[in-house]
Amino acid sequence: MKPVPRRAWQGLLALLLLGIACAASAQELAFQAPASPDDARAASLLRDLAERVLPVYSDRDTDRFLERVAAIQTIAGHRAAAQASREQLRQRRGNRAPDAAEREARVLDIYVRALDYQRQQRNMPWSEAYARTFRAAVERLSDADAYAITGWRPPPFEPLRQELQRAFDAERTRGSLPLADAVELLYRYFRYDALNRFSEPFLAAAAEDDGRRYEFSALRVRGPQGGRIAVVLARPRKIEAPLPALLEFTIYVDSRQPITGPASRGYVGVVAYTRGREAARERAVPFEHDGEDARAVIEWISQQPWSDGRVAMTGSGYSAFAAWAAAARAPLALQAIVTTDPLAPGIDLPMAGNIFRNEAFRWAQRVAGRTGDERELDDDDAAWRALDEKWYRSGRSYRELGLVYGRQNRYFQRWLSHPSYDAFWQKMLPTDAQFAKIDVPVLTITGFYSLQQSAALHYFETHRRNNPQAEHWLVVGPWRAAAAQPALDELRYQWLDYVIRAAPRPSTLADRVNFVTQGVDGWRHAPSLDAMGTSTLRLALTPQRVEGGYLLTRRDTPAGEGGVDFEVAWGPRGRDAGPATGPAHALTFISEPFTEATDVTGVPTGVLEITPNRQDVDLTLALHEQRPNGDRIPLFDPPIAFRASYAADRTRRRLLRPGERQSVEIRSERVTSHRIPAGSRLMLTVSVVERGDRQINYGSGKDVSEETAADGRQPLHLVLHAGSHIDLRLRQK
Repeated sequence: MKPVPRRAWQGLLALLLLGIACAASAQELAFQAPASPDDARAASLLRDLAERVLPVYSDRDTDRFLERVAAIQTIAGHRAAAQASREQLRQRRGNRAPDAAEREARVLDIYVRALDYQRQQRNMPWSEAYARTFRAAVERLSDADAYAITGWRPPPFEPLRQELQRAFDAERTRGSLPLADAVELLYRYFRYDALNRFSEPFLAAAAEDDGRRYEFSALRVRGPQGGRIAVVLARPRKIEAPLPALLEFTIYVDSRQPITGPASRGYVGVVAYTRGREAARERAVPFEHDGEDARAVIEWISQQPWSDGRVAMTGSGYSAFAAWAAAARAPLALQAIVTTDPLAPGIDLPMAGNIFRNEAFRWAQRVAGRTGDERELDDDDAAWRALDEKWYRSGRSYRELGLVYGRQNRYFQRWLSHPSYDAFWQKMLPTDAQFAKIDVPVLTITGFYSLQQSAALHYFETHRRNNPQAEHWLVVGPWRAAAAQPALDELRYQWLDYVIRAAPRPSTLADRVNFVTQGVDGWRHAPSLDAMGTSTLRLALTPQRVEGGYLLTRRDTPAGEGGVDFEVAWGPRGRDAGPATGPAHALTFISEPFTEATDVTGVPTGVLEITPNRQDVDLTLALHEQRPNGDRIPLFDPPIAFRASYAADRTRRRLLRPGERQSVEIRSERVTSHRIPAGSRLMLTVSVVERGDRQINYGSGKDVSEETAADGRQPLHLVLHAGSHIDLRLRQK
């Protein structure tokens, strides 16, 4: 008999181990779920489960195995083994770029190390064990590398607790669970328990390390008309020479503002607050004074002994708006602005597509009051949704929204008096003449799934239109919150070093528009939004029935040939109906399967041919890839939303003509880049807006904020004619 070759034995052994692993993963483990994450029995019940999982758990993904097994070892009390597993995982990670997952992994490394150190020191107090372990891990790092740890922020704790509670509730009725589910439950509990235990000592240790590295100041700067502007700043202690400053001007008060991030890169980090946000006797006024106040702070910075006279403005959301408002005043010391997902009053807040959103009321309650007087419900999404539902069912006018919520907000009321993008809003943003004079370099970053993408595109397009030579770069990709992408944070600093310190320009910024296509690796580049695509695909909305809706076809359909009817009876549809748009409010158009992979890249446009029976209507258009298995992937989100009477011009309302056929331009303020694989379809959904979380336009022709349910007694009847189409830009692969 021939001996079995060594490789064959190895293969047989691998198959045997795989069989054992598969058998183990299929087994059921008895488990009595605790009543809640805070149940006194939770630790012992999870420890018992961890002990039984450890001998049988395996995973072909080594990184995932080490991450999970370290968590299970920690729960089981095997602290030395857990540290060894984390150390092995750390070595595999190497010098990986510090994205969000990597930053949390480094913080968890310190946590597990501190647990083992506490064991070695005969159970010294946890706070002391953690502090010593933290110092040993961070003290010798450079400022930038240390910030990758100290700049981490614990995620909101309550959602983690609720998620774990739901998992316990789901398992309680079963009495047992498969091994794979047990591993994930244990990892979820480990993360919850770890964050619960180390968040407070982490913040204390990070603050201690910051104090060793940076010099902090908090003071007030004299602003226009004698007002006082609160300012906090951080400077690196080891650099005595004057430095350039990075300024963020914000309306949000945070005890740990991100001033150490710039300081870790050799800048002076400065945060200034909208007037009133730090003075209990004053009220913050959103948008109206920030441009002049930010200009005053820039001038003040340039005159300080620690400043080399150069200032760049950074920020996301509100602070990105403030950067543009300051740039409009052309302060001499301003050298650059870099913004992420900026707000633009009158464009995307408090209204988008000229449709007011309830979230604007909530936002005004939070920021436009006395410090400490924020709405108690601010963090309670369920309570706000219940109030939205209450207003929706009341039938009251939108102007009375605050009364339903329990209080009016004077800023929200003022905003409702300006439903057009009129002079009230325009004065808050740079004018065309001011855009033409903004000649400092600009970097704008946003995502296909960002709420503020429309504002980002407004700034980019308006600046480039009025100043074609502007050094303005746009970065866009498949992100929902670009500000939360550490890789993009690194790009910001590389770009600032290029502008301020003459470092090489980041290779990512090869042209004015730099983007990532969903489903395609690597960066792409174009000189403009229009040039992102190289050809146009026109898809006609037809009345031809297909499975799941109507046909969206490449074939042109004669303009007079057929149509599809909307019928919308306003008001709640049954006692248990929610405020979300129901099936009667939407029409779905589906294309034939694509025969080859196609990149849809650019800004969608088009025309809707309609005959309404009312003087106005609010519409949304959503575009999805529909895969052969039925999954739907949005090409952008939120959908395109607009009020038909403002489709041609957001500054002037033009009511529809009831009973007449007319064209409504699809005013898209969304951009996308998405590869549609062969076999997938495109799905276009056209909806009439009737939701409890925004204005309801009953189409009477009155100011929409004054309309009530009584104005909606006549149902909406809207014919969508076959001449309607959507134009998509395509890019060659």
